[in-house]
Amino acid sequence: MSEEIQKLDRRYKDWRGVVVHVVGFDRSGGRVIFMRADYPHECAQPVELFRSRFERLIDEPDI
Repeated sequence: MSEEIQKLDRRYKDWRGVVVHVVGFDRSGGRVIFMRADYPHECAQPVELFRSRFERLIDEPDI
């Protein structure tokens, strides 16, 4: 991953219910970089497309 990319560690669910791991944000390129389970390469989508197709999963704090 390039030094220009902000590293992230977040989970999102796509429009089919599949969870992805967001690993970075490329501000200059306007894209979100994420990993899919069982796929060895990084995937990327423009921010607006990502926002329309993915929902952030918020971890519940331990009680």
